[in-house]
Amino acid sequence: MANVLDLRRRIRSVKNTRQITKAMKMVSAAKLRRAQERALAARPYSKMITSVLESLTRRVDIYDEETGNLRHPLFVVRPEKRVLAIVISGDKGFAGAFNANITKTAFQYIHANPDKEIDIEAIGRKGRDLLRRRFPTATYSEQTDENGVKRQVRNERKGKVEIVGDHPGMLLKLEASRVFELSKSIISRYVNEEIDAVYIVYNEFKSVISQRLVAERLLPIQKIGRREITAALEPTAEQRARAAEVARTEGIAVEEADTQEADDEAKKFGTANVDYIYEQPAEELFNGLLPQYVAAILYHAMAESVAAEHAARMTAMDSATNNASEMIDSYTLQMNRVRQAAITKEIIEIVSGAAAV
Repeated sequence: MANVLDLRRRIRSVKNTRQITKAMKMVSAAKLRRAQERALAARPYSKMITSVLESLTRRVDIYDEETGNLRHPLFVVRPEKRVLAIVISGDKGFAGAFNANITKTAFQYIHANPDKEIDIEAIGRKGRDLLRRRFPTATYSEQTDENGVKRQVRNERKGKVEIVGDHPGMLLKLEASRVFELSKSIISRYVNEEIDAVYIVYNEFKSVISQRLVAERLLPIQKIGRREITAALEPTAEQRARAAEVARTEGIAVEEADTQEADDEAKKFGTANVDYIYEQPAEELFNGLLPQYVAAILYHAMAESVAAEHAARMTAMDSATNNASEMIDSYTLQMNRVRQAAITKEIIEIVSGAAAV
């Protein structure tokens, strides 16, 4: 059994840990508020660009007369032989099962499609590290074409699943320009038929109690404004109640922000039965806005994932703080018992000695 000195050291150590977890909880709560505001601020742009594209599809001749499909290559549906999966995890730990659940969902999709060649774009250090332990990383070599231009050419595949890119630190300072560059690269690969479909695995975040882990198809686009959720994992009622309790202690709104009025205003754009005069050709406008639409979806997914990560870390650190308090109480009780036993033993020895005299 540990002595009083050892127990005091343990209590001091746990108290120091509790201070750290409590501070991390407060920091995550502050970052969660900012992340919520960022995700909320991105919605009007996403809604408006969706309305503009819907207006163009209704009023312009951008359909192929033979097939009846939209002419843009991002609408072309091909058999899914080569697939790109964008796995959005966190850059830091101490967030409970947040990162593990995301990679678990990615593994489930990979195991469910053993006949497909799957490329992985890892967003976030934690997901990248877990994926690298399972799958090889794609290698490239530099080649010069006939015009003397050097370009990177992918070497032979090492397996059915390869990691083709990683972007550590991208979520720590989320910038629209970096997300747009990534979306341009993805669109280029899809248009050049290097891949046949693109999926995003991320945490969809509406509020502290309204979030879920989803796998969403990004490309090909089936219909403007319609999301294609292929898989979703909802949190349990106990997890929601726990998250709501922690959020209330930090003064964070539990319910989703009401944006119905702004959404209705965005939907009204271009719905009037009038002819619009466009400065540029309608097809040129449509082709220019569609990549922006894809980038907006990708940016929104990353912004929501950042908010979900901070919410998960806030809840995990609150649980760690409570566990530390329980450990301190347990060690204190044990220390008091050991000290009382030592005092009782000394009294018995004194009384026994006096009786012997």
